[in-house]
Parts: sequence; C-alpha cells; structure tokens
Amino acid sequence: MKVKQQIIPALLGALLFPPLGFAGHNHTGPQANTHAPIGVMGDHTHKTNEWMLSYRFMTMEMEGNRSGSSSLSANEIATTVPNHFAGQPMQPTTLRVVPTKMTMDMHMFGGMYAPTDKLTVMVMVNYLKKEMDHVTFQGMMGVNRLGNFTTKSEGFGDTKVSGLYSLYNDGNHKVHVNLGLSLPTGSISKKDRVLTPMGMRPELRLPYGMQMGSGTYDVLPGITYQHYQGKWNHGAQYMATIRTGENSKDYTLGDEHKLNAWISYAWRHDLSTSVRLAYLDVDNIGGADPKMMAPVQTTDPDNYSKERLDLYAGVNWATQAGHRFALEVGAPVYQHLDGPQLETDWTLTAGYQYAF
Repeated sequence: MKVKQQIIPALLGALLFPPLGFAGHNHTGPQANTHAPIGVMGDHTHKTNEWMLSYRFMTMEMEGNRSGSSSLSANEIATTVPNHFAGQPMQPTTLRVVPTKMTMDMHMFGGMYAPTDKLTVMVMVNYLKKEMDHVTFQGMMGVNRLGNFTTKSEGFGDTKVSGLYSLYNDGNHKVHVNLGLSLPTGSISKKDRVLTPMGMRPELRLPYGMQMGSGTYDVLPGITYQHYQGKWNHGAQYMATIRTGENSKDYTLGDEHKLNAWISYAWRHDLSTSVRLAYLDVDNIGGADPKMMAPVQTTDPDNYSKERLDLYAGVNWATQAGHRFALEVGAPVYQHLDGPQLETDWTLTAGYQYAF
C-alpha cells in the first residue's frame, strides 16, 4: 500500500539521521533519556550481572467500525456487509451482530539479566482482560435492534523469552539485535454467552481477538538503535512476530511487523519527555476455528489485517538508585483496516522498572 512507501522511509530517516541542533555528548551517570519510551520493549541491554525487574500496565480503547479508511455505522454493517458463513444452516446473508466497543487491559511483568556485557536475556509474562460490547439485529434482515450484550475474557497471555545481543556500543551509539520466542501459554478456548438474532443466549467460543494467545510458537526477531548526545536521545526499532504452523484450533494468527522511531529530551538529569511514531502492519488469519461460526465480523479470519500509524507522547522519571517511572499515551494518526473492524481510539502505557 502507498502508506508503506511513505511511512517506512520516514521512520528509517529518524534512525539514520539525528535531529538538527544536537550538542556535544557529556553524559555522566544515569539519565532519564537513556531509556526509550515505556511503550518500546527490549530497547536496551545491561552490564554484566545486572538485573532489571519491570511492570507495565497498558490499556486500550476501540470504538466505532471502519473498513479501509472509511467509517461504517452498525446499520450499514447489518444490511450491506456479507456474512462469511452465508449458505450454512441458519446463517443470514449479511452480518447481524456488530461490535461497537472494545477495551483491553494488559499487565506485563518482566525480568532481565545480563550474563555478559554483550548478552541480556529477558522474560515477559502478560495478564489480559478484554471486554467487547455488541448490538444484535433481529432476525435475518432489517435494522430492528433486538438488544445489546457484552462478552468478557481474562487470563494469562503468551510468555515471551528473548535475547538481546549488543553489536556496537561506543557510548553515544548503540545497536543490538533482538531475538525471541513466544510460548503459547495463553488460552485460545475462551467462551462467553452471546445474544443471537433469534433471541437465544448460547455460550459460544469467543472470536479470535478475544482469546488470550496465538496457540503457536512464534519467532520474535528485531533490531534496535539508539543515539545519545547531550540532552537528546533518538532511536528506532524494528520488531516482528512470525507465526509458525497452525495451532490446535486449525488456524494461525497473522504475522506482525512493528517499526518505532522516537526522540526524547532531558529537562533535568532525572526527567525527560519523548515523542514517538509507531507503525504496525498485521496480516490476516490463516485457516479458521471450526467452532467460530456466527454472523459477526470478528469470526471472519479475513477481517484482521491492518495498517496503523500511532503518535505517542511520553515522560520518564529515573533515579540514581535504579528506579524508573514512565508514562506514554498515544492515538492513531492513520489506520487502514481490512474490515469491517473496530478502530483504535487511544492507548496508554504506564510502567515501573528497577535495575540493580
């Protein structure tokens, strides 16, 4: 798509060329701007025998639907968007259940340890809570609304184990590769009660986006660059999630590619603010869970591909004793959804880290 041709060179430009006006680098001791924004994972390595424990809380809200870059109302979806399962018994020709809002809270617990100056290992465990509101339209056609319902799911997500290997570090410029493995510890069998167009309330397996994990072992390659100069820090990171094979429910989540570029400025040695651009590209789901069959867009594996460009603002506060508190909030400036899909409205991440 055209957006890739515009966004990726712009972000790579931030990686290769530091902003104008950088002063000489006289970094002494820990500073807040030696950290990337809190929303960037695996951004730094540690010195030999150094540990770091971390906790992040991320919350996201999605409301309203769009297909491509155009918004769609619930009535439009219920009367014009084809049902992926049309032709099956009791399946209408168009979608009759429409998601209207989704919230997700994620608690991320991490640990890092450096056996050498070159290598840092990292483990991250996630706990997720998801809620999705829906409107159900009555019968097989028309715009009469039967009612609303909310589905919920909660549990541990997939566990990520990674290694960060330093390629170059002269004090001002740092480059390391990220290589990890995502372990399928998150459930892909979550259920809840729904409201059907016929007024029944069965308990069904929830759609793909409401599950806790991928169900597959996923490879996590990437590379990270940072440049420190005076009170400035700028950097960029590419990370991917590459799925391997089908899970036990006969599907594979789409591959993901993420590209971050950021700049931060230290107002004091312990306080910095940052601006970050984040580009996300996600593929559609391959295969299908045979137990996910309902006239709702979220059960269609072809409704999960997306491109999104987010703009974030953040703040870091770090102490000489190894404590760091950080906050980052952002919203999309562009999103193209292979939908209909719920559009993202905003994301907030808050975190604490302790290095010793």
